[in-house]
Amino acid sequence: MLNPLQKRMLRRRIVQAVPVLLLATFSVFMLLKLLPGDVAITLAGENATTERIEEIRRINGLDRPLLVQYGQWALNAVQGDLSESLLSGEEVTTTLARVFPNTLFIVCYAILLSIVIGVPLGLLAAARSGGLADRLVMVGSSVGVALPNFWIAMILVVALALNRQIFPATGFVSPWQDLSGAIWYATLPAVALAASGVAEVSRQLRSSLVEVLGSQHFRTLHAKGLPFRSILWRHGLKNVSVNLLTVISLLVNRTLAATVVVEVVFAVPGMGNTIVNATLQRDFPVVQGAVLVMVLTVITVNLITDMLYSVLDPRISQR
Repeated sequence: MLNPLQKRMLRRRIVQAVPVLLLATFSVFMLLKLLPGDVAITLAGENATTERIEEIRRINGLDRPLLVQYGQWALNAVQGDLSESLLSGEEVTTTLARVFPNTLFIVCYAILLSIVIGVPLGLLAAARSGGLADRLVMVGSSVGVALPNFWIAMILVVALALNRQIFPATGFVSPWQDLSGAIWYATLPAVALAASGVAEVSRQLRSSLVEVLGSQHFRTLHAKGLPFRSILWRHGLKNVSVNLLTVISLLVNRTLAATVVVEVVFAVPGMGNTIVNATLQRDFPVVQGAVLVMVLTVITVNLITDMLYSVLDPRISQR
């Protein structure tokens, strides 16, 4: 159960999320309108008459002012209606319900790898501050942050899918149908996404722990005879938990955005692939619906993070 301060903070964050949703969806809507080409011509066919093209514009509401088009879309979205794909005629909600779980699975897989690998590396670097292990971790994290996700994805495809045939190069299996198969197909995309995540988690955790372990409080604990491992795990990690949570929260948002490119490389039928294809085809309702879901996901992650902040440090909910 949430206490009154946490409930007040949650309400405030939800209210603040409304303009973010409006700004994000409106910006994407206007940018899509700047793309070259005319979706009405695509729907009518290259040999269609001018009258037929105008009729298609009128049927789909493409002849109305841009603000009216966006306002109608936003009004329908509030009621749960994301319209239909201009090209396939499929309900956008149906399309997103099919592809979003695939993206969410890969993102969760990548974040899990980032935490499971990044936290021990950060602890090792902090425990051996200034030593060889510390330098190796810092160099590795610098490389991991610098390398683009799509380049790592292509290297993984060539090295582990095409040359060695250890993992599949493309495709995906739904985790609801076959969990082990989904993990198998999602491993390379998740590793490509997790490379920068591991680097970021280890680097930030190491920096926070070195600062905390050098404080007077922890020197006192060490002087009292507490084992360094106990100080590191029980006291040090607890004191940097808020910073670590911040890093993971930002990492989730960045990983979600990076799936757009990685899914194209691995031909994963997820949100990223859907957005790219719909953008190229100027299928506005699909892009708008996908962006709305992505923004809502980011807002939800931020809300959960804020709630966890108040649990780890109750003083935060009082601000």
